[in-house]
Amino acid sequence: QLWKEAEGYSIANAGNFLLLSGGDNWTGPAISTWNQGESMVELMNSMGYAASAIGNHEFDFGLDTIRERSAEADYAYVSANTAGRDSGLVPKDIGIVEYRIAESGGVRVGIIGLTTTETSTTTNPATVAPLRFNNYEATLRRIVPEIEAQGVELTFVISHVCLDELEPLALAVADLDISLFGAGHCNELIAKRLDSTVILGGGFHFGSYARATFSIDTDGGVRVDFATAENAGAHADPETRAIIEKWQSRSEASLSEVLAYVDKTVPRGAVLDQLVVDSWLWADPAADVAVTNAGGIRAPLPSGAVTLGDTVAILPFDNTIVAVEISGADLIAALNEGSRPRVAGMAKVDDKWTLAATGKAPEADELYRVLINSFMYAGGDGYERFASADHNAYDTGTQYGLPFRDWLRSLASTQASPLRLID
Repeated sequence: QLWKEAEGYSIANAGNFLLLSGGDNWTGPAISTWNQGESMVELMNSMGYAASAIGNHEFDFGLDTIRERSAEADYAYVSANTAGRDSGLVPKDIGIVEYRIAESGGVRVGIIGLTTTETSTTTNPATVAPLRFNNYEATLRRIVPEIEAQGVELTFVISHVCLDELEPLALAVADLDISLFGAGHCNELIAKRLDSTVILGGGFHFGSYARATFSIDTDGGVRVDFATAENAGAHADPETRAIIEKWQSRSEASLSEVLAYVDKTVPRGAVLDQLVVDSWLWADPAADVAVTNAGGIRAPLPSGAVTLGDTVAILPFDNTIVAVEISGADLIAALNEGSRPRVAGMAKVDDKWTLAATGKAPEADELYRVLINSFMYAGGDGYERFASADHNAYDTGTQYGLPFRDWLRSLASTQASPLRLID
C-alpha cells in the first residue's frame, strides 16, 4: 500500500504505471516455496504486474512448473536470451516470451527480458539442460530493432542480471537507445543514470522499490525522474492481505509444526551452514564426508519456536541428497574447484583438507562415501567433478533439508530449555 500512496497510484490512473520485476519470484519464503510459486503469481496478478524477467530460481521446480505458473499469470514472463538448446528458439511452450509490448500513459513501451547466463549452474543444471542462455548484447541487438519496427516509443530491459554485468552492457548498447535497464539477481537497490539510460534495482522481499517516471514532450523529447524508496510503514492493502492470509491458512497445518526452540537467532553463515551439513552425517553415519554448497542455505534460523516453515525457508530447494563413491584425490579436487563448500567430516588445517576421523589427509587412491546434494551432482556451482568421478552415484531421494529437521526434533528442546547453538 505504501508505494501506491507514495507514488499517487489509484485505479483511475493505473494505466500510467508499469509494475515490473527482475525475477526470482517463487523460491525463498516458506509459503511460496511450499506451493511452488502459485501464491506469488496470484499476489502479483492482484498487484497488476505487467512483466517479470525469468530468474534462475524460476527453474527450481522444473520446466513443467514454469509452464503452469506462466499460464496462471496475467503478466508476461520475459527472457529474450533463453532458447532451446536444439531449436535455438525462445521456449514459448513453457510460457516464456522474448518481450512484451505494453501501453502506459498512451505510450507504447517494449519490455525485453534477460536471464543471467549463469543459470546453467545456479539452478539445477539437469533441469535446464534442454536450454541455453545466450549473450546479452547479441540478444539485444537482435530484438531491439524487431520491437522498434512495431512502433514502440520507449524500450525497457528488465533483467535477472547483477549490476557488475548490467552496467557494462548498458554502455555497450548505448546506440540502441534503451531508456531503462532493470537489475535483478543480486538484490541491489539502486536508481541511477548511466550515459543515456536509467538503471533501477528494487532490492528484495518487497522491502523497497525503485521507480522511474518518464515524460515525453510533444516534440519527442524524453525527460525522466528516478529514485529508490523503502516500502514499509503503511497500512496493509486489503486485497494483498486477503491473498496472503488465504495461502497462510492453507499451509499453516503443515508449516506451523514446532521442531525446536532456540535461544538466539543463528544468522546465515558459517555456523548455520555447519549445522546443516553436520546433520547429514548424523542421519547417515555410514558416510565419511558430507559437502553442501553455501548457496543452498537461504535464511537464518530464528530464535524462539522454530517451525517447519522456518526450515523450509532455510533450505527451500527441491534438492535431494546423493551419495557418491569418490577417491581422495577427486574429493580434494572437487572441494578446491567448487564454490563455497560447507563440509562435515573434514576440516581445512593450514590450507590442507584433513579427515575428522583420522586427522590425516584423505588417501589419494582410497574411495570415500561422500554425501552431496543433487544440484551439485548435476554440476551446479562448479562441482562437475563429483559426477565425472562417479557416474553411478546413489540418489537417496531424501530432500536435503530433511536431516536438519529430524536433527532439530531429536534434541527435544522446550521453551523453558531452548537450544544454544551460537555464542
